Amino acid sequence: GAMALRGELWTELPAEKRIFCSVLLFSWAVYLWEAFLAHRQRRVYRTTTHVPWELGQIMDSETFEKSRLYQLDKSTFSFWSGLYSEVEGTMILICGGIPFLWDLSGQISGRAGFGPEYEIIQSLVFLLLATLFSALTGLPWSLYNTFVIEEKHGFNQQTLGFFFKDAIKKFIVTQCILLPVTSLLLYIIKIGGDYFFIYAWLFTLVVSLVLVTIYADYIAPLFDKFIPLPEGELKQQIETMAKNIDFPLTKVYVVEGSKRSSHSNAYFYGFFKNKRIVLFDTLLEDYSALNKEPAEGEEGENEETKSKTKNKKQGCKNEEVLAVLGHELGHWKLGHTVKNIIISQMNSFLCFFLFAVLIGRKELFAAFGFYETQPTLIGLMIIFQFIFSPYNEILSFCLTVLSRRFEFQADAFAKELGKAKDLYSALIKLNKDNLGFPVSDWIFSMWHYSHPPLLERLQALKDTKQE
Repeated sequence: GAMALRGELWTELPAEKRIFCSVLLFSWAVYLWEAFLAHRQRRVYRTTTHVPWELGQIMDSETFEKSRLYQLDKSTFSFWSGLYSEVEGTMILICGGIPFLWDLSGQISGRAGFGPEYEIIQSLVFLLLATLFSALTGLPWSLYNTFVIEEKHGFNQQTLGFFFKDAIKKFIVTQCILLPVTSLLLYIIKIGGDYFFIYAWLFTLVVSLVLVTIYADYIAPLFDKFIPLPEGELKQQIETMAKNIDFPLTKVYVVEGSKRSSHSNAYFYGFFKNKRIVLFDTLLEDYSALNKEPAEGEEGENEETKSKTKNKKQGCKNEEVLAVLGHELGHWKLGHTVKNIIISQMNSFLCFFLFAVLIGRKELFAAFGFYETQPTLIGLMIIFQFIFSPYNEILSFCLTVLSRRFEFQADAFAKELGKAKDLYSALIKLNKDNLGFPVSDWIFSMWHYSHPPLLERLQALKDTKQE
């Protein structure tokens, strides 16, 4: 009988209360599920203290222990930061933080002479305040992550000054993109008539294409130094490989990632016939700051850094770098990049369409404390962030599964280029340089890992290596 009674109470609740409770409950359900997975994974970090035999060839016990402690620290940190953000989000909802901030924005824009009819101006003030709030509450976590965890495990290369300059730059650049784009989007939704969702979707499509195009040339260099890869053996080999698979390569850059952290990576970007490849200096043996001998006059001040890096040779040999690039270019050749863009655009179109269907529902706004007004920006926020959250969870899980398939395919592509052996050793090296932990709980890895676990990738490379 108790269940039936609860059911009746539930149906008697006004729609907006039901929506509000469902959003909160779902948010906590996801949080608890993630916490359960993280707990299982932490148990793996805690109990796997010896190198499993199948990893004997791959990892020495010292690196294994280092990576175990690093991942354990990271896991504990993400437990606390996750709990904090869940509680913060819940408090904001329960205390009516969103309508409060909206009213405050109205007062601020009103003082500047823009009355309530200037909804877009009010929306921009709201966005500015909301992003400022999240930047400030996120700051202590980010500081702790960089200067305690990454520092303790020898990855952090930033100074405090660099960190703050970086954070302020990032905030300003974000605002310069976010505010104009949002105001145009809101304007399009306002004047778009019945089919506004088509125009809104086309607009976001164009914006994302433009951002991808200008990102690396104009935005990324504001934060890191990009230098063209000097002429030489590696550059020739990269160009030859690109030519062999018809990759329209225009430039190869090395990015000075080592100013930030000693994690390593590589990626490519650009549209149509204009592709660039970017290698992190930490990926390359010859360029990694950790492998550089200090010049003669410098050794006094470098005593500390020298002892830190003496035992650490970082980066990959040229052949291994080529194998990693063979994998990256495999994503391009096999159409993974295009498939990902198509999936995300189809998803974005569907979301805008559903947004158009739902935007008229007053109870959605009432659920979050908006009884009199239904501002477009708030509607976007409520629908995309809260109402779609179950759909977003399912979608992101499917994309993670898809991403793992793509990674195996890209590995296989590199193998067909004859790079199996080099990719094999590169994966081991990168795993070691980045202190990846090679043992994982199966549910955790299924839910979270966009790349297959190291052992599975090595196994797949080996299977056909012997044939």
